[in-house]
Amino acid sequence: MTGQVCGMCEGPLPAKAGSRGRTAVYCSAACRQRAYRSRRDPVPDVEALIAEVGRVANRLAPRPAEALLTDLTSLTADVGRLRRIAQLALRTEEENVTPAPVTETVDEVDFAGRIEQHQRELRVHCYRMVGSYDDAEDLVQETFLRAWRGREGFAGRSSFRAWLYRSATNTCLDFLRRNKRVPRPYDPLPDVEQGEPPQFMPWLQPFPDDSAEIAETRETMELVFLAAIQHLPPKQRAVVILNDVLGWKAAETADLLETSVASVTSALQRARPTLRERLPERRTDWSRTAEVTEEEQAILRRYMAAATGNGDSRVMAELLREDVLVTMPPNPLWFSGRDVFLDFVAQSLDPASPTYFGEWKHLPTSANRLPAAAGYVRRPGTRVYRAQVLDVLRIEDGKVVEITAFEPHLFPAFGLPLTLT
Repeated sequence: MTGQVCGMCEGPLPAKAGSRGRTAVYCSAACRQRAYRSRRDPVPDVEALIAEVGRVANRLAPRPAEALLTDLTSLTADVGRLRRIAQLALRTEEENVTPAPVTETVDEVDFAGRIEQHQRELRVHCYRMVGSYDDAEDLVQETFLRAWRGREGFAGRSSFRAWLYRSATNTCLDFLRRNKRVPRPYDPLPDVEQGEPPQFMPWLQPFPDDSAEIAETRETMELVFLAAIQHLPPKQRAVVILNDVLGWKAAETADLLETSVASVTSALQRARPTLRERLPERRTDWSRTAEVTEEEQAILRRYMAAATGNGDSRVMAELLREDVLVTMPPNPLWFSGRDVFLDFVAQSLDPASPTYFGEWKHLPTSANRLPAAAGYVRRPGTRVYRAQVLDVLRIEDGKVVEITAFEPHLFPAFGLPLTLT
């Protein structure tokens, strides 16, 4: 059968016209890309990872600082992988409370190592489904537990990856059935003219970027897309993510969701107009992959300088588009319009104001493939700058058009400290 089925999903290969040229190995460009990713990130060798951690740890030295930072970054990544493998193995071991059968069994560590290579992409999948990083973390762990419990049911009819996606999608759908999440308009603020209220989604959280991980299409990770997709019913949301974002065929999506191709097609026809209504016009093309641009990084640096309280307020005004939208989930506070927002900021940054908040420092980062500023504040009478807010900026045509300000509890997930001196 070699050469007749896809080397990734094990589906049928497309018919080849003529007899010249190389025989196809994969049924689609998507499967070819998945195979490339799996080769880049093979099943980890736990013993080798442990040895590498020891080697890097033994050579740590405070100087030079650049080498120390490089080694710490490598060490953090490897320790994180080992921690995830150990946690998965522990959970599956705890679940495996029955006596070992006579037939050959799956070793917990080997199983954990096999599924760990899919951890990142499944976390992204769950995050798109529910819009919350914290919930996505929990749902991925539940997915792997379900996979362990149902491992005997994996008969190889689909790829191991597709089998995990089925488990992850069903886990998310079950979660959304238990937790009804419906976007609603923000309440207007008294005595403030702000215009039409945006949609309030208190569960929305940022997702940390990692250039060393699998590159995700920017338009399908941006907060504006995450917010738009939250308006779809869960089943439609799953269909859009699997079909339009991940590039699965309608038949594959139907098989995963245990429905018909006609139902998948109908769900897409209903979902796409809803998304078009809620997405900026330039965000309807999801084919491009991009990182934060140099222009965006320059604007971020100017934004951080202006947000310290020592910068010129005119610089901040120049950076913001006149109709800039500022939201702060899970807090119900929001601002629509540059002047309204700048009035609020000016009072909190003015030491003579009764609402003065403190002195600020910022660190650059990125979230959801967008530039972001991690804000730390030193309150009056204190000496330490403490994590306060993560501002994620959406920039169009050289202007900040949207700021989503998140609470700081996810700083560690971004590799950010909780305090500065």
